[in-house]
Amino acid sequence: MADRYYQTDAAPNGQVSDPNPQIDVICGPLLNYKNMDVTPSASIWRGSVLIVTKPGPTHPRLLLRPTGPVGAPNADLANSQGVSIDGLRLYEDPEKAFWRFSLSVPIESYEASWEYTIPGFRLDDGNDARLSWNFVVPSLNQSMRLMFHSCNGFSVGTDMDAWVGPSLWNDVLRVHTKKPFHVMIGGGDQIYNDGIRVDGPLKEWTAIGNPHKRRAHDFNNSMRARCDEYYYANYVRWYNTEPFRAANARIPQINIWDDHDIIDGFGSYTDHFMRCSVFRGIGGVAFKYYCLFQHHVAPPLSTYTTDAPQTMQAVNGTAGADPRQLENTFVLENQPEDDSWIVGGRPGPYVEEKSRNLYMRLGKRMAFMGVDARTERTRHQVNYPDTYDLIFTRLEREIAAANGDIKHLIVLLGVPIAYPRLAWLENILSSPIIAPIRLLNKRFGVAGGLFNQFDGQVDLLDDLDDHYTARQHKRERREFIQRLQDFSASHSVRVTILGGDVHLAAIGRFYSNPKLGIQCQNDPRYIVNIVSSAITNKPPPKAVANLLGKRNKIHHMDHDTDETLMDMFDAQPGGKEKSAAWNKVTMPSRNYACITEVDTPVANGTDQAARYDSSVVPLPKDGHAPLHQGEAGAGTHHAAADGFSSNSGMYGGLDVAIRVEIDPQDRDGTTDGYGFSIPPLDEVAAQPGARPKSRGASMRNHSLRPQSKHQSTRPQTAV
Repeated sequence: MADRYYQTDAAPNGQVSDPNPQIDVICGPLLNYKNMDVTPSASIWRGSVLIVTKPGPTHPRLLLRPTGPVGAPNADLANSQGVSIDGLRLYEDPEKAFWRFSLSVPIESYEASWEYTIPGFRLDDGNDARLSWNFVVPSLNQSMRLMFHSCNGFSVGTDMDAWVGPSLWNDVLRVHTKKPFHVMIGGGDQIYNDGIRVDGPLKEWTAIGNPHKRRAHDFNNSMRARCDEYYYANYVRWYNTEPFRAANARIPQINIWDDHDIIDGFGSYTDHFMRCSVFRGIGGVAFKYYCLFQHHVAPPLSTYTTDAPQTMQAVNGTAGADPRQLENTFVLENQPEDDSWIVGGRPGPYVEEKSRNLYMRLGKRMAFMGVDARTERTRHQVNYPDTYDLIFTRLEREIAAANGDIKHLIVLLGVPIAYPRLAWLENILSSPIIAPIRLLNKRFGVAGGLFNQFDGQVDLLDDLDDHYTARQHKRERREFIQRLQDFSASHSVRVTILGGDVHLAAIGRFYSNPKLGIQCQNDPRYIVNIVSSAITNKPPPKAVANLLGKRNKIHHMDHDTDETLMDMFDAQPGGKEKSAAWNKVTMPSRNYACITEVDTPVANGTDQAARYDSSVVPLPKDGHAPLHQGEAGAGTHHAAADGFSSNSGMYGGLDVAIRVEIDPQDRDGTTDGYGFSIPPLDEVAAQPGARPKSRGASMRNHSLRPQSKHQSTRPQTAV
């Protein structure tokens, strides 16, 4: 194995690594996926491993070696060549040091297993350490096999006797053993930091009764240091919790953040309150540890405080350097931006940092786009219009460079985008009838559970305002989906959206109005939204899931696009009642998703253009019925339901499984599976209602052109 395949991070200042160091590890290893380099001569998989250690002179290293094809005997392991990779120090203070090992390995003609070890690795908590860890890289002709999860933690006040911890990760590891995941995608809330206001340094601030005093409270360096300590300790505690810890070391991660990675509702409270110093301060501290733990990159030099003017306004997209925060502290500087990031053009309104959106190649025929929907979020926007432009410019560049290889685009959002409306509930909670109740709450504590502890608004409103279907996000939502549809039509790429946040499972989809007569395999408007949440947090009461099921109407996003949830849950998991028997669209039980491309069979040495014949299922009158054969029979009896077989016959498409917990008291995390398939998108011809290409159009100005003799030049208001 030639050394040119590997990238190593050299030891600083010419320092020579001790060949037999003792490494006192506080947290890790955490394995990340970074991207692929695809050239005519070679394809390279790139990732990283992070460990957190006690500070000191020891410079850790990692040994990496191939262990052969997945599932093949490992008889010649003694002859396999490996490489030693020096750790790169990202950050160090008197309590801890963060080290990154950058991995770069060749993609072979076969699905390959790789092993890494860290000489001298010793866990600081006294537990026995593993000697080695393995991960799997797809073959040259494979698209990556994905696991998707969200809401990996517990909200404040959860009954921990009823919910026994992150037990579904045991099922993830079982499925991974049967058929390895190449990557696991975290859709936000990988950690819950809400306790900072209950038993952490914001407890006294939260208890201030006068909202004006609470809003005017400063965020000095002392409070920042205490918040910094809280976020760090909470990350270490959670990322050391089994079996989540075991998964982190074996399955490469891709993550975006959401509100609980900062604090519940961050970005969706009233603007004048979100701009208060305490929120801006914890936004900066949360971003620091999000960079380190979830992305393995060096954090900003400093974060926002009110007693250091240079930190209070972003300069070149980040907070200015505060000498007090750098005292006895090392922060790696002058590193190129991670090439998987699409960095926003300007800082967020409440965090002195630019957004970090993601683009990555996921194997031969699949690409990934992750939208940072938290850094720029306000109550009235999800992302800046220019950020969407940056994202789609990158997509156009990458799709052109792929020379037609990319057939699927996976889009990650923090919250669902094809989901039942709750406008009626928004109207009630925002109506004048709430005002006297709020006054009684302020004066006498009446209905205390109804109002949040920050801006005094109804607690549910920040959750509702987070949703793309909230009335203030309606236009942004519609224009974003239309832009994805245009991209899909322009390049014959099937778009699939992942979303979490809502603590239940569902499958939403956009699709062409059946009156247009377009089969799904030819329909660029057919975009599935896989809603998988939560893998750890408790689900909502079944009454809430049933209410959402009743609200599952046919919505008309525009003249040509309808949307609704799909019937998916044909039985209760393990026979245990989770929702009403009639409710087949929402599942209030902990869950995660598996996504696998279905390989096209090979005959006579060439790939057959085999496709599922969706004409077998006549187009229904609306989306309450299956739209193609891959949706027919969706549920427990579908071929994709087990999460690993991938034998549905949907060649070139995706098999999707939602793995649903049966009993939260079962520490083994036993699940039942529900499956369906997503067809590939055949070459898109001119279609009724097709929009002209709008590549590069700004979200500010993006609008429908005339589409048919029945349509006006502007879309109707979405339902």
